[in-house]
Amino acid sequence: MSSWSPEVDEVLEASGWAPGRKVDAGRWRSMFEAVGLAMHDAAEAFLQEFGGLTVNVSRPGITCARTPFELDPELAFGEDDRFLEWGEAIGRRLFPLGELDHGRFFLAIDEVNEIYLVETWVASFGPMPQALENLVLGVAPHRIDEQYGPAGQAS
Repeated sequence: MSSWSPEVDEVLEASGWAPGRKVDAGRWRSMFEAVGLAMHDAAEAFLQEFGGLTVNVSRPGITCARTPFELDPELAFGEDDRFLEWGEAIGRRLFPLGELDHGRFFLAIDEVNEIYLVETWVASFGPMPQALENLVLGVAPHRIDEQYGPAGQAS
């Protein structure tokens, strides 16, 4: 999708990424469409390049600890209501990307390439490619759900 700092390139390459990498995102599309969560073009492009990667980072970061993450949407299967509800609440179509911090949080992408942390609240890592840089280098996401209650209900 783009180039990053040399450190991020090194971390991603150590995780199995290479420029031009392409995996089939079809199984994730089928799995989630069966439960009513459609894969948009941004999710497909991201998962074709980064799907299946496990990024093992853990040390102090820029504004928060660097935390391991796994880019496998199957890890969020069964949580489709969470992505649908938060997407509706923030006016975006969220598609799951995987997990952050060994399942403590979910990761999602919207139709304009912004990556989110999704829990009972939602925060943004920003748009790609900066979002991936932020994840790898330990830049805390910006919480965007203050006006919403649990599971995206307006307060």
